[in-house]
Amino acid sequence: MDDRRPVLVLTNQYDVTADVVLRLLAERRVPVVRLDPGADLHSGASLTATYRPGGQRGILRTASRELDTTQVRSVWVRRPSPYEGPSELSEQNRRFAAEQALWGAGGILASLSGAHYVNHPWNNRAAEFKPSQLATAQRCGFLVPSTVITNELNEARGFVTCQPGAVVYKPLWNTRYRVDGQPHSVWVREVYGSEINDAVSVCPHMFQAKVDKAFDVRVTAVGDRLFGVRIDSPDLDWRRRQDLMTCTAVEVPESVASTVTAYLAELRLVYGAFDFAVTASGDWYFLECNPNGQWAWQPAETVAAIARAIADLLEKGPDT
Repeated sequence: MDDRRPVLVLTNQYDVTADVVLRLLAERRVPVVRLDPGADLHSGASLTATYRPGGQRGILRTASRELDTTQVRSVWVRRPSPYEGPSELSEQNRRFAAEQALWGAGGILASLSGAHYVNHPWNNRAAEFKPSQLATAQRCGFLVPSTVITNELNEARGFVTCQPGAVVYKPLWNTRYRVDGQPHSVWVREVYGSEINDAVSVCPHMFQAKVDKAFDVRVTAVGDRLFGVRIDSPDLDWRRRQDLMTCTAVEVPESVASTVTAYLAELRLVYGAFDFAVTASGDWYFLECNPNGQWAWQPAETVAAIARAIADLLEKGPDT
């Protein structure tokens, strides 16, 4: 490393999206340390934080680096592995080790004084709750489809049957799910009142009025820079068969752009991946904002522009 303050990238070893940005930082000769705390800290890496009168210090040691954590310029919280604990431990001990790592190492890495976070992990977590997203979107002025989140059978059935148009079901979190031992995704899909049964009472369910959309739009926000992509897909949920969708760059209306800025500010985010359903008359309906959404699937020129914007933020570091 040279004497410039390094960038710390928290992600798993298979994250090819991060590689796009890391190549740019390498070209700019910005020093980088890459860490997957959920895996690396029980396979050779170590992390120490010391709190004494007069200040604190910290040391991160990996197979190839020793980093003074008080000198970190920026932290990019990309896609680190979950804290799961060493596999050789018993189930109870593994759970104990995983929780100690989350609250210990996770707390240290979220408390690096003077570092610029993209995004801060606690802000990421708070912004992932869909009820919070919807409430924030409404306060900031986005158009939001009529929505109910409930575990009450009559409330769910009444909402679905009383809507003037169709209704869709959306999971509140992308929980790992398997059918016959195989990974299975729960997609957004249309639902009918006759399908609503007592299973609703098991947990909260989210039902939303279906937007009569002409197309979808993904807006990737990196600081004050916005990158819009129009998505045309034969599916209600374009993620289901991405090989059938087409993506083209699209201008983000000023009214939407200003509301995106307000949304990011309220949830203290630097980065956000916004999904909109756009009607034939030009209304943009807010669907969700993933504070750590993927972006490398977009057209090559958009991917390159987003990568440069992220690299710029990480290289710049905190405002002084």
